[in-house]
Amino acid sequence: MTPWFTLARDAARLAIDAQSVVALRLARFARSTEFDWLEAQRMTAEKVAALAEVQVATAISLMAGKRGPAIAKKAVGIYGKRVRQNRRRLSRRRRRVTRR
Repeated sequence: MTPWFTLARDAARLAIDAQSVVALRLARFARSTEFDWLEAQRMTAEKVAALAEVQVATAISLMAGKRGPAIAKKAVGIYGKRVRQNRRRLSRRRRRVTRR
């Protein structure tokens, strides 16, 4: 496989996973009676941290003389790892506290 085809496949997988994370978050927000500020803050902080990590990795790769496909693969890998972690975290069943 060519590097660009592999990158396109990985980017498509990332897009599907990101859509599922959006759907899980929207479902969580819709389920609760109060807005989940902690999840909203976490979501924003994770986006900023992921962007910073990708920028640093891209700068290091450029200084090392790497080419476009290698740099893009690294960026998709960083975002993909974080999106998969969020999907796993959000799809876990939360225990309900029963009061007697």
